[in-house]
Amino acid sequence: MYKNILVPVLFDNQHDTPASYAAARALGDDDAAFTVMHVLEAIPAYAASEVPKEVLAKTKNDAEEFLTESAKALPGASAALVSGHAGKTIVDYANEHDIDCIIMASHRPGIEDFFLGSTASRVVRHAGCSVHIIR
Repeated sequence: MYKNILVPVLFDNQHDTPASYAAARALGDDDAAFTVMHVLEAIPAYAASEVPKEVLAKTKNDAEEFLTESAKALPGASAALVSGHAGKTIVDYANEHDIDCIIMASHRPGIEDFFLGSTASRVVRHAGCSVHIIR
């Protein structure tokens, strides 16, 4: 059983977030700490300069609200909204916060993942803790 579980989530219909939460509850100790995390991909500076600041602020605010609401499905979970490249940021966050298990949903890999790799495969290869992938 795990004591400090990270559950990265996406806001789409291709990833089974409820199944990730169920796995986290099943694999966590009675006193386990849960963190539900979403990574906002960084917008390149040349593009960000063209987007009104209000739009960027609203996008971040909407993501925070959705993440906080989603995290309520996992009792006692805290929410973490961070910016960066998803695969690297998830692994870095896990290392910095003594995470002992990452549970994340993944889509079915396609040909595009053959050349670049999916976020889940990057996390599996580089995480220093257990990783459970939900499909």
